[in-house]
Amino acid sequence: MKENEILPEMASRNDYSEDSIKVLEGLEAVRKRPAMYIGDTGERGLHHLIQEVVDNSIDEALAGFCKNITVKIHKNGACSVQDDGRGIPTGPHPIKKISTLQVVMCTLHAGGKFDKNTYKVSGGLHGVGVSCVNALSEYAEVVVKRDGKEFRQTYSEGIPTSEVIEVGKSDGRGTYVYFLPDKTLFKTVEFKYDKTSERLRELAFLNPEVTIRFIDERPEEGNIEDVFHYEGGIVDFVKYIDSHNTQLVDIIYIKGVEPGETGAETVAEIAFQYNNAYNENVISYVNNINTIEGGTHVTGFRSALTRTLNQYAANINKKNNKVQLVGDDFREGLTAIISIKVAEPQFEGQTKTKLGNGEVEGIVRTIVNDKLNQYLDSNPAAAKRIIEKAQLAAEARIAAKKSRELVRRKNALENSTLPGKLADCSLNSPVDTEIYIVEGDSAGGSAKQGRDRRFQAILPLKGKILNVQKARINKILENEEIRTIITALGSGFGEDFDPEKLRYGKIILMADADVDGSHIRTLLLTLFFNYMKDLILDGKLYIAQPPLYKLKKGRLEYYAYNDSQRDELLDRIRKESSKNKVEEPVVEVPSDEQTEEESENELILEAKKDGIQISRFKGLGEMNPDQLWDTTMNPETRTLLQVTLGEAIQASMVFQTLMGDKVEPRREFIERNAHYVKNLDV
Repeated sequence: MKENEILPEMASRNDYSEDSIKVLEGLEAVRKRPAMYIGDTGERGLHHLIQEVVDNSIDEALAGFCKNITVKIHKNGACSVQDDGRGIPTGPHPIKKISTLQVVMCTLHAGGKFDKNTYKVSGGLHGVGVSCVNALSEYAEVVVKRDGKEFRQTYSEGIPTSEVIEVGKSDGRGTYVYFLPDKTLFKTVEFKYDKTSERLRELAFLNPEVTIRFIDERPEEGNIEDVFHYEGGIVDFVKYIDSHNTQLVDIIYIKGVEPGETGAETVAEIAFQYNNAYNENVISYVNNINTIEGGTHVTGFRSALTRTLNQYAANINKKNNKVQLVGDDFREGLTAIISIKVAEPQFEGQTKTKLGNGEVEGIVRTIVNDKLNQYLDSNPAAAKRIIEKAQLAAEARIAAKKSRELVRRKNALENSTLPGKLADCSLNSPVDTEIYIVEGDSAGGSAKQGRDRRFQAILPLKGKILNVQKARINKILENEEIRTIITALGSGFGEDFDPEKLRYGKIILMADADVDGSHIRTLLLTLFFNYMKDLILDGKLYIAQPPLYKLKKGRLEYYAYNDSQRDELLDRIRKESSKNKVEEPVVEVPSDEQTEEESENELILEAKKDGIQISRFKGLGEMNPDQLWDTTMNPETRTLLQVTLGEAIQASMVFQTLMGDKVEPRREFIERNAHYVKNLDV
């Protein structure tokens, strides 16, 4: 090739000209990169579609124009949201010169939330919500009742398939949005009832003036319906999430309104109480958005709580101050809901998980200081119980400090030796490595033999770890298995936690798919949620998904992770066999003819006459190393479930319900969920 000569294929790759610049019109960008707008195209992103539409109705409620919202999942898998708000305007848009309804449904960044005369407070800040839902739906329909008339328009993939037409007269008002998610864009298009109902319940707590009906038409035995309406608002919310604990005082409710820097009002609403547990559970919201990373409103609340209670404690215990109380002492056993309404919220990052408005901290601190002082003066008996709880927490904190120092000294003397039971990996970079925390020595042995030693570390646990929900930190640090986990991860614990020191990029919990395994996973989730929460926020915690069944047809083997997948595989194998017209002999496998390996590792459930043998694994420890690698540990073939904060909160609440002091919530939970149990492993 001559110097500076360009081959034809190289020219085509390097031809960066005006023609290379593509402009995506309308909602094409949303369909091209849906995860940029709704987070992902999995289950979370799918349910985000419902949230976007419902949030518009909630904004109407915040403005004082909506009282009723109905969310319905239809038999065909579509969803509809109906409200009795003002209805989306349908007349000609002054700039676009087409119906305003079409502008709202088909244009990004189009909405009434940029105009503070329309919505003083709103959750959706970017105006992309309902238009994104439209773009990601294979079919959508909107019906608007407004000004005594009813209007309708239909869409496909975000493109109008009809004009905005008047279909008749109407006595009422409101907006009805119906959408069928596009199955070519989502990994799943099946809405989960529980996932949707929890968000709707949450919105009903935060907006006591609204009644939300949720209907699922899909069950063959009949519709499932819930009605969410809580006149007590966030006070009822605290009762709901704290029902499994024994309360020390009645719920303290604080509300205040202060003008912000721009003159717009900031409304702070807080409800909290103390219980007999040892962990803090503070859930915060800004304009109905769950700020899972907190922010200035949470900082203001904690600062005021510490200052006010410390001052009160100093006044009543002037001669008996045994220990100095700090903020952590006043937060032990605290359950709180913080709900702030701000006209111009500033969130850190696109995920809207941390409030950054500096003025909000001072506003919340002032409101809490004033109202809490009034409460303490009016309720001396309750105030005394709170201070006594904090003093016990302080004594435990000092004991825990001694335990930490002992652990640190021991590690220093032993040159920070890793736990003996840990089978570490050869690579040192956290980005490239992962650790499996495995239930039992038997499963740990199989995992050690089956792993890739370069990047996979194995830490087997002996039995169940301590229930951290019902233990103070000094007792937690005395638990051998918990200390082993802390040492292996290398990132510290609680107030000493430092994610930068984490030795592995992924932490994978691997336990049997039975009742005991679920219990162990929940105990571990609760540990991470309470004392190493950043690992969850950073997306580093996972749950392994070992298979339940092995299906064997001749020399071919298939694995199924649940009953429905087993049935799908059975149908597929039968169809493939029929299609290929392979005449195979009838296979009958009596128990005394099982191979030695099969009898040790698997429980033969049944032998089909069409030659398909079904085996059920008895546990991780019963799988041989090759099977464990192929099904559960090989990055090319395994399935991992990433733990998010929402899932961790749910696990923590379920665990507290099942393992708390109160019997009644536990009995109600079992009665409510017993019919879901098909095969109980005991």
